[in-house]
Amino acid sequence: MEDLKMKRFIIPAIILVVLASLCPGQRRSRVAPLKIIQLTEPSLKGTVSFEEALARRRSVRQFTDQQLKPAQISQLAWAGQGITEPERGLRTAASAGETYPIQLYFAIQEGLFVYKPEEHSLEQTSNMDVRSRLGAINAPCSIIIAGSERNVAVKFRGEANKYMLLEAGHIAQNIQLQAVCLGLGSVPVGGFDMRGVRKICKLSRGLEPLLVISVGYPAAETKTEDDKEETDKTEDREEKKALLIVGRENFREEELFETRRVLTEAGVKTVIASTRAGAIRGMLGRLAEATILVKDVVVDDYDAVIFIGGSGATEYFHNRFAWNIARETAQKKKVLGAICIAPAILANAGLLNGIRCTSFLSERDRLQRAGALYTGVPVERDGLIITGSGPMASVQFGKAIAEALAEK
Repeated sequence: MEDLKMKRFIIPAIILVVLASLCPGQRRSRVAPLKIIQLTEPSLKGTVSFEEALARRRSVRQFTDQQLKPAQISQLAWAGQGITEPERGLRTAASAGETYPIQLYFAIQEGLFVYKPEEHSLEQTSNMDVRSRLGAINAPCSIIIAGSERNVAVKFRGEANKYMLLEAGHIAQNIQLQAVCLGLGSVPVGGFDMRGVRKICKLSRGLEPLLVISVGYPAAETKTEDDKEETDKTEDREEKKALLIVGRENFREEELFETRRVLTEAGVKTVIASTRAGAIRGMLGRLAEATILVKDVVVDDYDAVIFIGGSGATEYFHNRFAWNIARETAQKKKVLGAICIAPAILANAGLLNGIRCTSFLSERDRLQRAGALYTGVPVERDGLIITGSGPMASVQFGKAIAEALAEK
């Protein structure tokens, strides 16, 4: 009888000990809790008029290291998606059918945060500083505009994508004008690695990154007398021209648009060529305009010829026109570039034997079989031949080409 009583006592005691050991409140978690930042109340009055904000808005790509103040981040978040009528939940940017498919993510020094309009707060999703990994301009704050087409499709079906993108445009304009009013600079960046940003931000299924806006204090642009003299010399030089050869479809947007942007900022005129004239679509859906056919290219008209990657570049792997253009460019000692899988075009044309180069990893064996000295670095330059590894190297690739052109 005593044994039976003892068992009745011991068994519940064991259960309680086990439950206590499993209870998370009984031991210290090794994972630091993520923060929720309650933002300050947004200001509804400013010192800059709407017309002044429009006149001052510029794309700023150089920023100081000064971090944004909490009140500035609060104002930017509110401008993008803040609640303006609490009873109905209306926001600063129009939304078709009040579907609100957009989410704003703020990448700052403390980590990555998602904006919660209802609470006007930032909820931390990562304590890692991911700003340098977004493929955007280096800035104290990068705002990721992400959208869910599914949210809109419930009401608008086939037109869901259009309405989602329109809303993203409204939000982007609000943020950039608000930045001007705060004495900040900003620039929208569309040429980024969509898959990479989705992975970095750990976006839920159905939510896709649409735009990244870099925001910060503009770097001072002061010119010395030497700078002015150098500028005068640059203006006296003949304008350089670069030909960008792109697949008729499925080109990689970052590699085209970021490379072209860097070259344009360096004073290089760019022309896009393809096997089809007119509008051509990239792998991420963005459009570009090809103004010349590859078969009509005259190499003497250009100082540089650049082959852009993306899966569509395979159409040039065994294209005689592309081979002849590449060979003539090298023969006439002009700058020759290729990025992503496009260096395979140069390899197939017999131009990489003994040349240090890089490419997307899938083309490494092909390049090595052609005698290339494959390095695998983001950007490689060997004389006047410049190669890039892929989308994330686009800006560095463009700078290398601009530098090579400046030396000629």
